[in-house]
Amino acid sequence: MPYSSAEWPARSLLGAVPPEARGELLELGVPARFEAGKVLLSEGARDRHVLVLLSGFAKVTARVENGEESLLAVRVGGDSVGEMAAFDGAPRSATVTACGPLTARLVQPAPLHALLLRRPEVHLALTGIIAQRLRWANRRRLDFKGYPAKVRLARLLVELATSYGRPGQGGMVLGCRLTQPELAALTGAAETTVHKGLRELRRDGLLETGYGSTVIRDLERLREIGDLTPED
Repeated sequence: MPYSSAEWPARSLLGAVPPEARGELLELGVPARFEAGKVLLSEGARDRHVLVLLSGFAKVTARVENGEESLLAVRVGGDSVGEMAAFDGAPRSATVTACGPLTARLVQPAPLHALLLRRPEVHLALTGIIAQRLRWANRRRLDFKGYPAKVRLARLLVELATSYGRPGQGGMVLGCRLTQPELAALTGAAETTVHKGLRELRRDGLLETGYGSTVIRDLERLREIGDLTPED
């Protein structure tokens, strides 16, 4: 598994809340397990439960106007999915699909709302994560217009590394391995352009790809290519 229960990413919900509050959150709901390709949440559905991911990797997709599926984001162990419907009761805005064995806690809105009232630190953490996701979406839109494809690719890899990476031998390890079509969807670039960009990054020693993982060998140089400051 990319992450064990002891090392959820710091920017994820389970990584952000204090240990005592995390324990209460993990007591909510019932355990759920999904195999690769199983749909966790369906776009347009009216259910309102939240899934707190414990391990594994999932992709968030939505249908665009021409009917094609667009990759919007990735989620890993420690993240939550489905909060928007739990808060406002509107239909699901996207589909979430497991990209390998995935475990989670399935939490209904009522006990979640009760916990948020009882534990404001969890409420603050969840609100902060939703704000981060809005910033992510806004940055993707701005990047499409303001930067060439290789720069957009570098910026995306830096964001994935800082959000979901963990230190490993020789660099920052991304527990989630995105395919070239998926990277193309997230960067708004042609697949052939992403292929060329990845090849150049590997050639220059900034990136190493292997089965099931990607290692960022030089995060600072990747920031420079992505026109990012250390604070970004």
